[in-house]
Amino acid sequence: MYKYETHLHTYPVSKCARASVRETLEFYKSRGYDGVFITNHFIDSNINIDRHLPYSDRINFFFSDYEEGVKIGKELGIKVFPGLEVTCESAHLLIYGIDKAWLLERDVEKLDKREMLKLMKEAGALIIHAHPFRGISNLESVPLFPQYAHGVEWYNASRADYENQMAKLYVENTELIPFAGSDNHRAGKAGRLGGVESDVPVESEADFIRLVCEGKMRVFEEIL
Repeated sequence: MYKYETHLHTYPVSKCARASVRETLEFYKSRGYDGVFITNHFIDSNINIDRHLPYSDRINFFFSDYEEGVKIGKELGIKVFPGLEVTCESAHLLIYGIDKAWLLERDVEKLDKREMLKLMKEAGALIIHAHPFRGISNLESVPLFPQYAHGVEWYNASRADYENQMAKLYVENTELIPFAGSDNHRAGKAGRLGGVESDVPVESEADFIRLVCEGKMRVFEEIL
């Protein structure tokens, strides 16, 4: 069995994160994980850089934690893959399969968010709606994106149980793929974890996307 963290944030790229790349990877290695996706907030959201800097500078900064993670991961023996957490209205969407070169070739900030999601999906990205019912008690409406998303986090280790239960009901009544992640901002200080596991190792983002879409990834929960 191979375990993967699909949703985590690291400092300094994500402003809200409280753990460094090294601290995060050492923690997941100690828990027996085979790989992680570093899904920091994209340049449209809670990123720790001046938004007035050139687009290319911000894209390079966004990928800096991931690139550091690849080096540390080789040292520790844990795989590190890139991801993005994009904000659209009050919804957050996890994007897998989009790399730095692709983003540097096109200024996605010039696009409407729905146009951007459509373009990424057409490019082969996997799109997962993260914690769709987060903070629902304070919301008048909940934006859902079934036309763009392939799946939904029906378990997010950082969210309340009732929010996850609502997400699970949503997935069970659609054809969306069930998914899970920790949304970990604090490495080993998190109280519980979530992710996906498979019978075969993930070698690349394309490999991961294929396994998820073929239903060969299983959701798991883990209490620390």
